[in-house]
Amino acid sequence: MTPSRPPRPSHRPAHGPRRRALTATVPLALAALLASASPAGATTTGGAGAGDPYFPLAGNGGYHVAHYGLDLRYDTATRHLDGTAVLTARATRRLTRFDLDLSGLKVTGLTVDRAPAAHRRDGQELVVTPRRALRKGQTFQVTVTYRGTPKPVTDPDGSPDGWIATDDGAFVAGEPQGAMTWFPANNHPTDKSSYDITVTVPQGRTAVANGVLVGRRTHQGRTTFHWRQSEPMAAYLATATVGTFQVRQYTTRDGIRVYDAVDPREATAAAPVLKKLPSVLEWESRLFGPYPFRSAGSIVDHAPDVGYALETQGRPVYDSAPDLDTLVHENAHQWFGDSVSLTSWKDIWLNEGFATYAEWLYEEQHGGDSAQKTFDALYARPAGDPLWAYPPGDPGNGANLFGTPVYARGAMVLHALRTAVGDRAFYRVLRAWASEHRYGHGTTADFERLAERVSGKDLDAVFTTWLHTRGKPSSP
Repeated sequence: MTPSRPPRPSHRPAHGPRRRALTATVPLALAALLASASPAGATTTGGAGAGDPYFPLAGNGGYHVAHYGLDLRYDTATRHLDGTAVLTARATRRLTRFDLDLSGLKVTGLTVDRAPAAHRRDGQELVVTPRRALRKGQTFQVTVTYRGTPKPVTDPDGSPDGWIATDDGAFVAGEPQGAMTWFPANNHPTDKSSYDITVTVPQGRTAVANGVLVGRRTHQGRTTFHWRQSEPMAAYLATATVGTFQVRQYTTRDGIRVYDAVDPREATAAAPVLKKLPSVLEWESRLFGPYPFRSAGSIVDHAPDVGYALETQGRPVYDSAPDLDTLVHENAHQWFGDSVSLTSWKDIWLNEGFATYAEWLYEEQHGGDSAQKTFDALYARPAGDPLWAYPPGDPGNGANLFGTPVYARGAMVLHALRTAVGDRAFYRVLRAWASEHRYGHGTTADFERLAERVSGKDLDAVFTTWLHTRGKPSSP
């Protein structure tokens, strides 16, 4: 994510504020969380959360969603959404009951394996009781029909998240909670799935989701867009942004299919930056390893009240024309955050610190300030500066997820690591992190162990000082 204006702080504090296949296996980190999320003795009930310390009700226990089939119909005039979600899932324990995350919308029907299932609402939880208990290891299908006017949730830092109505459609960005505002989900990064997203909108509007556009047709004044995201994706990275867009499609020389959708009001400012996307992806691929997805691109909306951009998988969504730093940042997330996902929101620095440091590296290698100069400018800030308010390895709560320490000091952690191990070992660490956890998950502890294994050095002092200790380090 890239904040562009308050309430989210800048990810570049040194320069002032700016704002898989259709089935997937259950990663070990997910299995551990699902097990820990279930209270003792409740072995046939799926947990109401995935055990995240910052968002205890996010996600659900007892099952893994392999695939989402979402069929949406959105009226841009009335802002009314009709949806059908078909979730193909596998039970990780015997289940007599399980939860889905869904906020605000009215459920009009629900079946499990085509049989009507009892269901009730409990806040953001949609509690489902199937007609027959689900066996451990059983694959099952949940179909939910729903309707209503989607409304964003307000995050702990005060910013909107989810389905955000605009003057010509909707800006759809789900970090960290917003997926549940437009489809029923297992809404935690530990549960990654493939997606088919079909959106029908008034003729003249365009609906842009993740992955590859596999179908488009217009009938009786409405246009239907069918998108397919085959590689595993966390729910918060899904989008179905709707608007009046100028569309450009092409294929890079590496075979990546690019789809750019730009609001005409942002087109002039966005054009020179979006033109650089192929070269940015080539540069990031040299540093981090092969690009992890078959599609790329940009959604540039005109959404002045949103205040941020988000690395929606394979196709970041921007609230206005991005600058080059923001383009570099959001596309670095395709490796760090999208392909390699979090196990806990506490570890958000693994996303934002890495994407911010990618900016520093890009500037360093394209005639701008060196990463060392950027690091030194940050370190010169006084001990009372917000940069040192909390350690990036533990922001403390959801309100701090997008704060300066996560972004800027998170990048400083990586520069301190680079200084300690040297460039050759440092870039080997980055590539190994992206390749060994590709389409999966990682933790801060995993990264620390990998850095020590690859470099052959004891790095406890580096990580303790820069990642885990509150306050300004006594020496750079």
